[in-house]
Amino acid sequence: MNNHYDETNITECPVGFVQKVISGKWSMVIIYFLRAGTLRFGELQRKLPNLTQATLTKELRSLESYGLVHREVYKQVPPKVEYSLTKMGVKFLPVLSALEEWAIEYEKDNKKS
Repeated sequence: MNNHYDETNITECPVGFVQKVISGKWSMVIIYFLRAGTLRFGELQRKLPNLTQATLTKELRSLESYGLVHREVYKQVPPKVEYSLTKMGVKFLPVLSALEEWAIEYEKDNKKS
């Protein structure tokens, strides 16, 4: 790997920064679902039935604050809110795909034992 940081200072580690940005338990799963396109809050909620509304809101706000997710509010009754990936969020998709491939391979290897 090409390291451009002080390895003795973990706060400068790029992987540590990624961990901070994707720190929410459900962050990568939300990005995974948004990779297919824009979703309304309710649609995301149905895809993640084990999440409370408050937790989903918190995760989405965090991803929005880091510039990975865009939130679009439509002024209508009832209110309509849609979420989509930003350009930076889309740039994260190859990383997510690599993790998905690793997870599949890991699962296969551990079923053999």
